[in-house]
Amino acid sequence: MSKMIAVAALLASCALAQKPVRVLIVSGENDHEWRLTTPLLERALENAGRFDVRTTESFAGATEKTLASYDALLVHYHGPRWGAETEAAVEKFVRSGKGLVALHGASYAFGGFEVKTPGFQPTGIVEPIWPEWRKMIGAWWTELKNGHGQRHTFQVRFTDREHPLARGMSESFQPTDELYHNFTVAPESKVIGVAFDDPKIGGTGKDQPIIWTVAYGKGRTLHITLGHDAAAMYEPGFRAVVARATEWAATGNVTVAPEVPYQRREPNALRVLVVTGGHAYDSTFASMFEDQPDIGAFIAPRNVAFNGDIRKRWDVLVFYDLTEQAGDKEKEVLRAFVESGKGVVVLHHAIADHANWPWWVEEVSGGRYFVKADGASPMSEYKQNQDIIVRPVGKHPITAGMFPLHLWEETYKKMWISPKARPLLETDAAASDRVVGWISPYEKSRVVYIQPGHDRKSHLHPAYRLLVRRAILWSGGRLN
Repeated sequence: MSKMIAVAALLASCALAQKPVRVLIVSGENDHEWRLTTPLLERALENAGRFDVRTTESFAGATEKTLASYDALLVHYHGPRWGAETEAAVEKFVRSGKGLVALHGASYAFGGFEVKTPGFQPTGIVEPIWPEWRKMIGAWWTELKNGHGQRHTFQVRFTDREHPLARGMSESFQPTDELYHNFTVAPESKVIGVAFDDPKIGGTGKDQPIIWTVAYGKGRTLHITLGHDAAAMYEPGFRAVVARATEWAATGNVTVAPEVPYQRREPNALRVLVVTGGHAYDSTFASMFEDQPDIGAFIAPRNVAFNGDIRKRWDVLVFYDLTEQAGDKEKEVLRAFVESGKGVVVLHHAIADHANWPWWVEEVSGGRYFVKADGASPMSEYKQNQDIIVRPVGKHPITAGMFPLHLWEETYKKMWISPKARPLLETDAAASDRVVGWISPYEKSRVVYIQPGHDRKSHLHPAYRLLVRRAILWSGGRLN
């Protein structure tokens, strides 16, 4: 294990062991694409594993009581003044020892310009300056004259390697963003990160401050000039700096790892292999496995999924392929996996898998869709875009608390369903078999089949996503 990875792992474990830092993201009006970027800020903090995050888009009217339970404010806002009571509450909040982090355009909010040209109004908002905001931010622009050059990729260098934000990180990181210039930085502010402003693309030819801190009463404030849009906030360096800055502002210390993943995974997350192939599917299918820290899913085509023993690598198999004929090697790998007690979730068209393997059909999956007639069994039928209501049957951990699902689905009819299978879901739709989900009769492992799941209309349905999630957790022994 490299030194950087070891440090990151240690910091991550420390972060998880501590009481969460409560952060309020202040968003809403902004002259940037705040509706797209605010969720990325939420994601960065949540995936750092250190924060309890809340967001408001209507901050005006907030009081001392509103802010009392928070440790830090992350301000992603550039709009009208909040009003005397709210602004006084923010001043007292920070002055008392809490934290404030301001991003990008928040630097010139609330009259954050020193206007020297008669009639100059950079934002079109005619309001008096909020002097205390300037003090909390620790810098301001002298008019918006070429406030940045062309957007480009540049290096941000830490000038104070001993500051908790920078400690443990690389000497620099590389954003793709707007590089603000011509700030007047207050004497009491401490710059900890700079970037060279290339004159070839409209820069000043000098190092410009990118990250700086300033004390405000007992509190800690930090400003980051980065974060123009969603692409800028997607950058790994930005995620890490924002999360670490927020923890420092709130606590005076940093335990967040130098790398913040775009998707967080818990150390003991279920290891899930999602098998595809043999049938086209909407790209939205993959989204069902995102943003679930306790489920670590990997999607692989059938032709590479079962090349060797998979018992030590995976806890649950999710089938979303259509492979009528299983090869001898696949049968050996799958049988060993299932007989070891690992979980299996079969979705939608994968019920047509392994038609040449009676053990799988009759004992494991507990059902079969007939792609063609087989002896006395006629070919099964399907109809697309059917308006159906799916209801839970009886009581089971997968469907506990579940209400009927209203779906627009591809239905199946004339399937064979094992009389030993335990019904889990049913529908009255005329174009469908009554039972549309069941628990397999197989006793050595937990196997479940869910018939809905044809396309994006189900993949994006919150209740369907929850159903699949709970099926995976149950099959992996995490839901009882």
